[in-house]
Amino acid sequence: MDGERTVQKKIVRIRQGEYEKINDQVTIEAPVTIYLNGSELVTLLCTPEKLEYLALGFLRSEGLLSKIDDLESIRIREDEGLVEVDLKEGAGLAEKLYGKRTVTSGCGKGTVFFSVLDSLRSSPLTGTLNISPEKMARLMEALQDKAELYKTTGGVHSAALADGEQLLYFCEDIGRHNALDKIVGQCLREGISTEDKIIVCSGRLSSEILLKSAKLKIQLLISRAAPTSLCIELAEALNITLAGFVRGKRCNVYTHPWRIT
Repeated sequence: MDGERTVQKKIVRIRQGEYEKINDQVTIEAPVTIYLNGSELVTLLCTPEKLEYLALGFLRSEGLLSKIDDLESIRIREDEGLVEVDLKEGAGLAEKLYGKRTVTSGCGKGTVFFSVLDSLRSSPLTGTLNISPEKMARLMEALQDKAELYKTTGGVHSAALADGEQLLYFCEDIGRHNALDKIVGQCLREGISTEDKIIVCSGRLSSEILLKSAKLKIQLLISRAAPTSLCIELAEALNITLAGFVRGKRCNVYTHPWRIT
């Protein structure tokens, strides 16, 4: 299920006016096409590892697969950059969705099929999850400690699922949304409930990240980076807490600060 994550490239490094030819490790970016019930659904640009989790997570995030029991089969054709998914029901979904894709602000040309306006009409989350600033900081430190691919290449984002005390699942990818979908796919495959969990990530909190999390009933998103205006508006409407710039002893809480105790 896992492919290579880096490739060695010859580069010229310049430091203080000195030129040096060196070999550098660069993150691999590769297209992966998901077929659903025999029809091409979408091509994602991603770090080519954990492709089963990526496909399952993408389908879960887009509302095309709600539980693992609906899965008939999944085949990874890594050399060809293909993932073939067959569901027990729902033939023709790809055709119905054709032309309804939205290219998102995500890295790696993210694609979503859901309607933002539909999301605004969704019922707000009702959970009472809370966390202290100190625990948020520790979760962010743990995320950075595990980011080995980022330390090697500087070219990926990180995402993790946490329970408030520790990181449960962790993933890196060139795309923020891909990293999150791989986490979602692993939870789906292993039967892990997400309703009482926290998303911890390194990148920008944009609307598609918020909406993917909302579909999983995630109540709290924390990031080292900033949210967008639409992300904040959606989080406010859906009763989700957003904390950005979580770095050391500081953070900005953009919505529903009562969860930060």
